Amino acid sequence: MKLLKYLRVAVESVMVNKLRASLTMLGVIIGVAAVLLTVGIGSGAGASIASSTESRGTNLLTVSAGSRGSTSGSALTLADAEALSDPLYFPALKLVAPYYNSNATLTRGESEGSYQVLGTTSEYATVRNLAIDSGSFFTADQMAETAKVVVLGATVASDLFGGQNPVGQTVRIDDALVEVVGVLTSSGSAGFGSSDSQVYLPIELALGRLFNVNRIRGSYAISGISIQVASQELLDSAELQIEQLLRLRHGLGVDDDNDFRIASQADLLEMASEVSGTLTMLLGGIGAVSLVVGGIGIMNIMLVSVTERTREIGLRKALGAHDSDILLQFLVEALVLCGLGGLIGIGISYGVELLLGSIASLRFNLVIEPWAVALALAVSAASGFIFGLYPAMRATQLDPIEALRYE
Repeated sequence: MKLLKYLRVAVESVMVNKLRASLTMLGVIIGVAAVLLTVGIGSGAGASIASSTESRGTNLLTVSAGSRGSTSGSALTLADAEALSDPLYFPALKLVAPYYNSNATLTRGESEGSYQVLGTTSEYATVRNLAIDSGSFFTADQMAETAKVVVLGATVASDLFGGQNPVGQTVRIDDALVEVVGVLTSSGSAGFGSSDSQVYLPIELALGRLFNVNRIRGSYAISGISIQVASQELLDSAELQIEQLLRLRHGLGVDDDNDFRIASQADLLEMASEVSGTLTMLLGGIGAVSLVVGGIGIMNIMLVSVTERTREIGLRKALGAHDSDILLQFLVEALVLCGLGGLIGIGISYGVELLLGSIASLRFNLVIEPWAVALALAVSAASGFIFGLYPAMRATQLDPIEALRYE
């Protein structure tokens, strides 16, 4: 009951000094909004990475050339991929798509750009869930004929052809003239490895004609192998079978480290989750600094309030108010200021989330988690208590007689 009474007194005090209260709450508003928005950026980026990874399939294995932490030359070959493609010995491996990637310059008329060129097989589109916007991915027949065909990512097609349909037209990759047979649907992802900024062509064309790749153990060196496993339950056993075969083919001894790496989508998701968590905590810590500054502003204005209301405190003590009553009055007022500031900051954060969500070109969404809202409210309330406690204790220490004499 007493708490409700002081809550009403605190609200009345805030309403009497609207401008000062608004400026005081501004620090808390900015602090709460900063925490929620920065944490939301980290969560949104993590969700975008996880969604992009999961969209490629949860039963995907990727074998990459080179040992962990090594940047030395490739140890994987096209013959390794062909050995893994045998359904008699590896029934769990549904589709096997070797690939070789490198950078090359694409030219079409006066338009020119450097992009990642990926030589692969016709199965790669299925393994990596690549969606075709126009035309088609190159076929097994075109591969067998070593046809000079290419499939463009959405960004590459836009850069080189503008609003025109590239299918049926030609582009030059370094000194090779190739025909565009398909354009991928935009994946919406950005950065290194995005399908939007890649081009795809038959692997034999890339290895022999375009990049003149070296041979290892009598077969072309490749960058990696994408493998679609029959089911997610078979991932572990499939990974073990792949490791055993490659170690045997590469002549590795018992004590030798693998000269290749095998990664599953689960590994990538775990890594993305760790990175996202670290990023979220870092951004949240930066935003929390603003909240601390806002709390200091609350303490400052409460000290001013105690000084201004010295006579009021003296009069209340003279009429029988206990120190606990004075303490509670100023503490509740500080909590009200922080609580209102926190609610306004949360409202602003959700408004920004809705605004950014309406921008279609944004690469990721801002995600405000419920736990972040609860944490922001808890921290703002704690700030009100911590930074309001000292001014409230100052108020209880005033001598009633001296307070009544205060002008």
